[in-house]
Amino acid sequence: MTNLFKFRKSPAATLLLLICAATAWAQQGMVTVPAGTRLLVRMVDSIGSGRNRAGTLFTARLETNLMTGNTVAAPAGAVVHGRIIQSSGAGRAAGRSELSLELTDIVINNTRFPILSNDYSVQGANALGGTARRTAGGAGLGAVIGAIGGNAGRGAAIGAAGGGASSLISRGEQINIPSGTLLEFRLQQPASLPGR
Repeated sequence: MTNLFKFRKSPAATLLLLICAATAWAQQGMVTVPAGTRLLVRMVDSIGSGRNRAGTLFTARLETNLMTGNTVAAPAGAVVHGRIIQSSGAGRAAGRSELSLELTDIVINNTRFPILSNDYSVQGANALGGTARRTAGGAGLGAVIGAIGGNAGRGAAIGAAGGGASSLISRGEQINIPSGTLLEFRLQQPASLPGR
């Protein structure tokens, strides 16, 4: 009885019990967001192939609620983090600029929850002509990118975004994604998030 009493009074044992209880309580409220779920995010940071290298982190915000069934897994406005997985500028004689992004985590109630998205990839105009284009690595937003101003090879290009603000822009051979741009990703793997 004395040993049992000492165990219960032990700070380490009390901490362990609290952690187990908190984990069990947290898991009860978790929901699984299936792979393939669409995430529409609005960029907070401005990034570009001419100034940001692979590995650079960026911040965005959810544009709409992230839903699973009738449950809100993450509310609109939640902070989302991502990173650049590829960034290269076009050479002077040939080649084209490329920029690829992925999402890495979402912040809910001041806690980061890891997510794994597909990549959002864009190729700019090459030095020998041709328009900037969206590659098949990502999802639908900005899939139709047309040249503006009559110069398909070197003019500014913008990816169409439903609803409006600035979207993907390519000037010269560099790709720029300004703050406020809407981008669409999809979950590559299921994500466990606290539902509401």
